[in-house]
Parts: sequence; C-alpha cells; structure tokens
Amino acid sequence: MMAYRGSVRPFVNFNAEHDAEILHKAMKGLGTNEDTILMLLTSRSNDQRQDIKAVYKKTHGKDLVSALKSELGGLFESLIVALMTPPVSYDASQLHKALKGIGTEDEVLIEILASRTGEQITNIVKAYKNDFNGKLEKDIISDTSGHYQRLLVVLLQGSREDGLGEENIDKDAKALFDAGEGKFGTDEEQFITILGTRRVEHLRKVFDAYKKLYGAELEDSIERETTGSFENLLLAVVKCVRSVPEFFAEGLSKSMRRAGTDDSTLMRIMVSRSEIDMLDIRTCFKKKYEASLYTTIQEDTDGDYQKALLYLCGGKD
Repeated sequence: MMAYRGSVRPFVNFNAEHDAEILHKAMKGLGTNEDTILMLLTSRSNDQRQDIKAVYKKTHGKDLVSALKSELGGLFESLIVALMTPPVSYDASQLHKALKGIGTEDEVLIEILASRTGEQITNIVKAYKNDFNGKLEKDIISDTSGHYQRLLVVLLQGSREDGLGEENIDKDAKALFDAGEGKFGTDEEQFITILGTRRVEHLRKVFDAYKKLYGAELEDSIERETTGSFENLLLAVVKCVRSVPEFFAEGLSKSMRRAGTDDSTLMRIMVSRSEIDMLDIRTCFKKKYEASLYTTIQEDTDGDYQKALLYLCGGKD
C-alpha cells in the first residue's frame, strides 16, 4: 500500500448531517461566516463534500453549491465551487471551458491530458459526455490541428501498451534520436507514437538510455526540433513521465511569482492535487525553488481565497 500523499484527507469523525447544519447556519441571516465555510470544506475529502451536498439538499430542499454561490464572491467563490465538484467532473469542466471559450486554452488541455492516469482520462471522457452532452475527442479535433492535435487524441485514448521488453529500450531511444537530432527535419510521428503510447516505467528507461547514448536530455532535443503547442505538450508528457509532482511544482511556480497571478492555474492545481500528491509537490517545490509553497501562496494571494489555498497546501515546509 502506497503512503497517502495528499494534504487533504478524509475527516475522521465525519458526520454529514452535522456538517450540513454548520454550513446552513454559516449562511443564514445577516452576513456569511466565511471562516466556518472554508475551514469545514478544506478539511473534508471530496467524497465527504458530496455526502454533505446530498444531506443539505434533503434537509433544506436546495442545492448547497447554489446556496454557497449566492453568499460568496470572486476567487473565493470559484475555489469553493471547485472543491464541491467531484474531481472527474471538475477536470471535464476545465477542459470544456478551455475548448468552448474564444480561442483554446492550450495550457489547460496540456496540463490535464499529460498528467492524468489512463483510468482518470477514461472517466473524464465519460463525465464530459454526461455533463456537456458532447464528445471530448470531437471537440478537441475541431479546436486544434496538426501534430499537436494528433498527440492530444493519442493521449485521450488513455491506453499505454504493456510488455515492452528490455530490448526495446535502446530501440526507442534510437528512434527518438533519429526522429529529431539525427535527421534533417523532424519525424513528429515517432515522437507521438513513443511518447503517447509507451508505459511510464518503460519511458523512464528510454530517457535514461537516450542520455547515455547521446549525452543529452530528450527535452533539449524536443526544444530544438519542435515549436508551439506541440512542443509544450511533448515537454509536459516527458516531465510527467519523469515526475508528476515536479511537473505540478513547476506549474505552481509559474502561476505565481511574476506580474499578476494566474489564479485559474493556481486554483486548478491546488484543488485537483490536494488529495493525490500535494505533499510531494510541496517537497519538489521547496527543492527546486528554495522556498516553501505555503509562503509563496501567502505572498501572492489574499483574503479568504488565500486562507482556503493555505489549508489545501496543508502546512509550511
């Protein structure tokens, strides 16, 4: 059994009826008790929040999320709504928003499709169909093009093949070299096939072999040989193969510490990783940026939004 690496864990003496009443009282009458709301919801797991939602509806005859929305505002409201959404539906809604707006938010497509497990992706496709009555693949195809589109569609299949033996490690490393550095022009199809369909354990060995054979990291070759969204997606896939927590630590760093905070990315990562690997992300963040994620969030945000994010972060390093 793997150790639990989330910062938010199921609340031990959980009582949905009790929690629903606390939330009801926090929203009743004049003024809203934001502190009560954020402390309660950030210390329950998503499954527990769904139970509270069901009890609230039964007891008060209205949707808890709508009630919260009518009492809260701004970034804090968005964060609380995100916490109240089942993870798979949340991912589906983020993808839908990224595809359906004006232009395509490629960084959202890249982040989600490069980092989720095959099983998660399969469930996201189902949720997308249920929640938006649409086909995720069709929407991606109509919104993207070229090699970038091809790799997104491959990742969307959520199936990485089994049983690639040792003998194929050097072969794949060589194929990647020949597809990029080793020839005039770039054979993008090879990159798509190998990075899109091989198992993570296998790919890690391929990257090591690549370094040993050619004295360079695969990322360097990708940066030299490709451009735009296709390059960004390839790099994200490689980074997630190497270390998903490190990929997200980097995403968090980029979302803060510069002119203006990218709140949608900050929020998406903090919410979607809070029950998966936030402790590992914090460790990577500290190692890479010599600063604690907690302090960085503190310096970059404010108000109830900040408080809730700090609860999700789970502690200082």
